[in-house]
Amino acid sequence: MTEEIILWGATTGRSMRVHWVLQEFGLPYETKPIGPRTGETQTAEYLAINPKGKVPTLQHADLTLTESVAILSYVSQNFNAPSDFFVPNSRYEKARSDELTAFIAMELDAHPLYTMRRHGDLHKIYGSAPAVVDSAKEYFLKQFHAVVPDTLKSQPYLMGNTPGTVDILLLTCIDWALNYKIELPPPTLDYQQRLHARKAYQAAYRRCYLTD
Repeated sequence: MTEEIILWGATTGRSMRVHWVLQEFGLPYETKPIGPRTGETQTAEYLAINPKGKVPTLQHADLTLTESVAILSYVSQNFNAPSDFFVPNSRYEKARSDELTAFIAMELDAHPLYTMRRHGDLHKIYGSAPAVVDSAKEYFLKQFHAVVPDTLKSQPYLMGNTPGTVDILLLTCIDWALNYKIELPPPTLDYQQRLHARKAYQAAYRRCYLTD
């Protein structure tokens, strides 16, 4: 596959996930650095591409794909992975990866973290609800501790000795949680540092956040 890849989206953790996986796979791509709540996602041009008016959106050949989880899956399944990046090779590995993906996307990102964002950072839009934010924080910690620390005790990454798309998902949630002053255990911080040290992460960060 050599067709041009265009990535719409910057300045958000969910867009960062896609920048990161494209960098891990060494894929050239054009960035359209639009952000949420800037008006850029509500233009006629962009809504014709993604009627949901959200980022990220990936265009590749005749495919237009939205939702960061779906895009990570598409890239990992359709391009040659580098030797230091995990891609499931068996039905067991695929099922386990899918389980972790669903857990991170729903139980860490969509439910608690985004609830905190809606009623914290975005309270002028969605309303201030301190009790809801506190409850969401408690839920995040409960679910995080149910899975992540024990998994990382025995291996450096969620699926073993090399990082994969589930680590991209989790790391963006960890960064988000720490930005909200949620205290996480030291092994989690070591895990964060390992992933931040990857050249692909650093290149993606520059493309996603340093857009000027």
